[in-house]
Amino acid sequence: MGAPADARRALLRGLIDHAPQFPPAGLDLADAVQEDERARASRHAFVLARYVCPASRLADLPDVGRGVSVVLDVSFAPDERVEAVEALFRDDLEGLAALAGRAYVEVPIDDDLPARLDHLRAFGLLAKVRCGGASVPSVEELARFLRACRDRGVGFKATAGLHHAVRRDGEHGFLNLLAASAFGDEERALGEVEPSAFTLDAESFSWRGRALGPAELAATRRDLLQSIGSCSFFEPVEELEESGMLPR
Repeated sequence: MGAPADARRALLRGLIDHAPQFPPAGLDLADAVQEDERARASRHAFVLARYVCPASRLADLPDVGRGVSVVLDVSFAPDERVEAVEALFRDDLEGLAALAGRAYVEVPIDDDLPARLDHLRAFGLLAKVRCGGASVPSVEELARFLRACRDRGVGFKATAGLHHAVRRDGEHGFLNLLAASAFGDEERALGEVEPSAFTLDAESFSWRGRALGPAELAATRRDLLQSIGSCSFFEPVEELEESGMLPR
């Protein structure tokens, strides 16, 4: 798929892996599917990527109109809807790679991070980082993760705690993460708390005087930050609408 001509689509297309069954939303399956239907019917449905489902509920999941990313809590039977799997780092990476077209492996940000990323790359796997929940990585830790992925050519998915566009109250913002991925200067971009420092329109995405157009943004999304997992679709989208980055 070629790069969109509009920078907003290049940056945001397929950004959100929708996970309404997971905390803090924690909707039951029927309500989660209904909420996802609302998202698919919205004017900004292009921001949606996969539907995220626990492997233990995959057999009960009705058709959601697109691919599914399965979080491995149990083994699951082959299912043509599964486009990706998500799992904790484990020894059997080769087996994990055989389950779907993409596999995102959650890695801790510790001294073994470089070696683990090298291991993922050797098997053609992608990384996953948790940005919130029970433990929130610091700006410095998240910057370290991002740089390590960039240096090794390992794409990643970020999840948990990314409902807000811009960092606030100690929570990471998804625009911060996008800026750090696109522009580098990771600590400064991830630590940015001023919403007006970011702009997004049809021509470019900019932060603190740096700007990139659609082709460069599409490459960032393809090669580095591939998606974010969020239990809410509407909360992040509404923040983008309020900022004027997306039309209401």
